[in-house]
Amino acid sequence: MPRFAANLSMLFTELPFLDRLEAAAKAGFKAVEYMSPYEYDPAELRARLDALGLEQVLFNLPAGDWAKGDRGIACDPARADEFRDSVATAIRYAQALSCPRLNCLAGIAPAHADAATVRATFVGNLRYAAAEFAKAKLTLLIEAINSYDIPGFWLNRSAQAIAVMDEIGADNLKFQYDIYHMQRMEGELAATIERLLPRIGHFQLADNPGRHEPGTGEINYPFLFAHLDRIDYDGWIGCEYKPAGDTRAGLSWMDPWR
Repeated sequence: MPRFAANLSMLFTELPFLDRLEAAAKAGFKAVEYMSPYEYDPAELRARLDALGLEQVLFNLPAGDWAKGDRGIACDPARADEFRDSVATAIRYAQALSCPRLNCLAGIAPAHADAATVRATFVGNLRYAAAEFAKAKLTLLIEAINSYDIPGFWLNRSAQAIAVMDEIGADNLKFQYDIYHMQRMEGELAATIERLLPRIGHFQLADNPGRHEPGTGEINYPFLFAHLDRIDYDGWIGCEYKPAGDTRAGLSWMDPWR
């Protein structure tokens, strides 16, 4: 049976962020994820999670200034020191929130940067982060994002992610498989998921087109959920979609799996 985590960067966005935690719990979620906790006091976040009986299952490493166009900084040669400084902050929040896994966004490759240098920067930063995470008993994730939604994002395909992971060789470095992004970039979802399952540390979902809730597009989610059960995936699936209407009304798609 799939276990769903509410992505609070996408769901209940009509509410102030901290109030989304209570909304998720009232909607029946047992776990949450979101992009960034760093704007908030970790002690307050932890208190709210505990009071609501919610598990924190994922957030991202600091990704730069989102409002100014940053989509991660890990592949930027000019920001390697900034990235490495951010690792300590991410670990501190993960420990405060008892969050076992964090996602590292590669970022948009800097214009005119040498391709080999960009790749080497990403690999070097991940190697450093994975080693620091291992000391803290945390899992580091990397995510491929489709090139339509974020043009220029460095990491786009599952094979590319696996090649980077193989080069680094860290046991605690896993692939975050976002079903929506991978449908747009490569399709062949069920076979790819089954083949890569030992390398996958987390799933996220949205339907396509539109990035709305399951059942609004072309992806056969009942089949995929049954497939994940068949191949014994027992982790969380983050609901990282844009509700087509009201978040609560749109949650009826979950009813067969509650």
